[in-house]
Parts: sequence; C-alpha cells; structure tokens
Amino acid sequence: MPGLDLLATFLEVYRTGSLSAAAERLGVSQPAVTGQLARLEEQLGARLFVRSRRGAEPTERAVALATQVGLHVDELRAALGPADEAPAVRGLVRLGGAAELMTVRVLPALAPLLAQGLQVRVTLGLGGDLLAALAAGHLDLVVSSVRPRQDAVVATPLVDEEFLLVGPAALAHTVDPVRLAADPVAALSHLPLVAYAEELPIVRRYWRSEFGRRPPNVTSLVVPDLRAVLAAVIAGAGVSVLPRYLVASALESGQVVQLHQPEAPPLNTLYLAMGRVAPQGPALTAVRDRLTQAAAEWGSL
Repeated sequence: MPGLDLLATFLEVYRTGSLSAAAERLGVSQPAVTGQLARLEEQLGARLFVRSRRGAEPTERAVALATQVGLHVDELRAALGPADEAPAVRGLVRLGGAAELMTVRVLPALAPLLAQGLQVRVTLGLGGDLLAALAAGHLDLVVSSVRPRQDAVVATPLVDEEFLLVGPAALAHTVDPVRLAADPVAALSHLPLVAYAEELPIVRRYWRSEFGRRPPNVTSLVVPDLRAVLAAVIAGAGVSVLPRYLVASALESGQVVQLHQPEAPPLNTLYLAMGRVAPQGPALTAVRDRLTQAAAEWGSL
C-alpha cells in the first residue's frame, strides 16, 4: 500500500501540474519528487503523468486516484500537522450545473470550502451546453445529468438521482387504484402534466421505462425550472416527474403524494466532468473531492 508521503507528493504534482512547482511546495528537490513518483507508479503498476511542454499532464489513472484519495490525504496531513495551522483553499473554480441541483445540494456542500478562501463562479444551464463550455475551456468542472461524449472531457459517476411521479392529493384521489394496477397509462391519462420542457424529457422517460409508451396526457404547463414545476404541482396545476431530493420535503409535509410505486426506482446517473488536460490546481481538486465526499453521504438523490 502506498505511504502517505508518496500520495502527498503525487497530489502536489497533480494539483500544480509541475514537478518543479511540487518540489518547491514540498521543500524538496525535483529529483526527490521524480523518485517518489516512480516508486508510486511501480507500486500501482500504472503511469500517472505524461511529460509535455505544459508540464505534467495526469493520466486517467491519476485522475481516478486523486479523486479517491485527495480529501483523505489532506485530512491526514492536517491532523498530523501543527494544531494551530488553519486550513486554506485558495483559487477560483468555474463550476457548471443544473440550477435545481446546484441550489439544493451542490452549493451548500461547498460552503465549508468557501469559508476557507475558495472562490467559485457558477454557470447554470443544461448538461449539453455546459459540457460544450467545459470542452472549450470556459468551465473547470461540470455536474452533468448526461454522460459526456467529448474526447476533451473525462467524467466519473457522482451520484444517482431517483425520479418520482407526484401530484397534489386532490388529483391523486381521482386515480382508481384498481385501474392503476391493471392499466396505469389509462388510469393516469386524465391528469394534466406540468413539464420542464415542451418535449417532456423527464416525464416521457418515466412513462416509457415504467409503462412502455409515451404519455397521452395534456400538458397544462411548461416551465424550465424544476423548482417551479414543483410549485405548480403543489398549487394543483397538474402532476409531474421530479427527483426525490427536490420533492422530499413536500412529500413529508403532504403537499404532494406519490402517484405510482415502481418495482425499481427510475434512476439517472449524474457525472462529475472536467477537461482531460485541464490544469490541476488545489482549488479544483478540493471542489472535486468535496463533491465526491458529499455524494457518498447523499447515497442517492
């Protein structure tokens, strides 16, 4: 098992993108850093960096390793360091994601890093647009609801979001449970839909995965914000399919009810995406590690 010193050296190279810069931060010679990296690569049986004019570019194995151990190594070094040494995270990270997830989960998870000096600039939007901006170098990190296909982008699964079909109690009472069990599409067909987009991307996916066909329902309202969709559903405008993390409190309070209980919950994987050859600074690494840790605590959304 690699020792703490080897992993700490690896992280400095990963974050600074330079062997010489890592050596300066660690207070050792560059040959010492080179030797420690060689030892770590030998123990892992994998190459971690590729030398180029840009510096030390991480391989996919290096990205995975930094994601797995970065936060833990930082915590161990902090615990073993001077008691009065205050942690600090310096730098700017340009972060992209969907407005709803960023508001409810991502930004609150990053609050401790902001208190340590981190600066974040957030771009809200759709997954495809954000990934294009990431590939073009306009963003540093994206929480994406779609799996990236660009060669310039590398992504790791972050967390699964679970979707529920919900509506107000007044509309739920109009659904015949016997008919719902026998023919759910027909049993639900009279309910107006509230959707995120005209194409009904979330609702249509739920109907197809659970019922095997598109919804025949009338769409009463289209609004491009899932929080607004939930508000409209609570007000009685119709029913919709929404992620559990967004409707949990409304379910608990009885403002909405779950209209259908699938045998297995429909899931969508969210990805943490970054540029394949993007510079690796401590701020970006800290954000990625913190979100990975937070996602493990969330379990699923």
